[in-house]
Amino acid sequence: MTAPPPTPLGAPADCPPAARALYAPHRRPATFLAGGLFFNPWRPFSLPPWAVLRWWLSPNRYDKSVPPRVPSVPWDGRRLGERPQAAVTWVGHATFAIEDGGGGVALTDPHFGRRALLPRRHLPPGLPLAAVPEEAVAVLSHDHYDHLDLWTVRRLPASTRWFVPLGLGGWLRRHGARRVVELDWWQEVEAGPWTLTCLPAQHWSNRALRRRNGSLWCSWLLSSRGRSVYFAGDSGAFPGFAEIGRRFPGIDLALLPIGAYEPRWFMGYQHMDPAEAYAAFLDLGAATMVGMHWGCFDLTDEPIDLAPRALAEAVRRAGGDRRVRTMAVGERWALPAAATMAR
Repeated sequence: MTAPPPTPLGAPADCPPAARALYAPHRRPATFLAGGLFFNPWRPFSLPPWAVLRWWLSPNRYDKSVPPRVPSVPWDGRRLGERPQAAVTWVGHATFAIEDGGGGVALTDPHFGRRALLPRRHLPPGLPLAAVPEEAVAVLSHDHYDHLDLWTVRRLPASTRWFVPLGLGGWLRRHGARRVVELDWWQEVEAGPWTLTCLPAQHWSNRALRRRNGSLWCSWLLSSRGRSVYFAGDSGAFPGFAEIGRRFPGIDLALLPIGAYEPRWFMGYQHMDPAEAYAAFLDLGAATMVGMHWGCFDLTDEPIDLAPRALAEAVRRAGGDRRVRTMAVGERWALPAAATMAR
């Protein structure tokens, strides 16, 4: 597999002024001692290092004494990718298995392991890793432990085709992945039946023994057989959702993070709350939204099962919207008829 050619920097002529920074350079020049670090040109991350300590030492206003209730309908994954219908299965957290209805299977941020570094998994994955077909495609949004899992990387089929943001290819190859392609924002590549487009997100990267922001973060548009699925990975609210919706009208399904959002003073830049996720869905102009990034790992102050209720309340306050849903872990949902796509 070869990387796509570099995408010329600079906003398209019809780009709204508020979105031009999405096309700006987003990597600082390399120095003699280290490679260049990535950043969000529209709004760089500005929290000081001691903010993490402040968060850890602050009281939590949420009561976590009640065991969380996370719906689960695990299945054995039999015939994954073999049925003549497009579908998505929520494996848990940010991991989905997307079937295009013609044999193609794509995984988003595949995490089948027991931990996200320290936090334990609340429920087993909703799909066994062994069910993943040999020619599956995997897209990664960034290198945080709840999205990039070493245990999973080492156990997925060696033939898995990985598509990752800049700076992550070497790490994956060192840990056993053989077929890896790095992409920058706005780059597109063909992978079997899939067209994969790497898109901006408002986040950051960090992992043990790696430099903070030494690799890029992103969201993805996965298109196949007339359907398109937008996978946001991790992101705070930012102008990119409206611009992505403008550039790629007719998105059928938006997989948007709704959990790990409290306290807002600390999490607001990097993680949307449920109301912001619903606003992002409206900006994208997608046909349907599924909330993700909840119910699996206890990462922040709020209970891991609060996000769906908060999302339902945000939608109710907005007047209701039947296009918004959450799923049970292991639930397989057959996608409705494809929206008309036009780029």
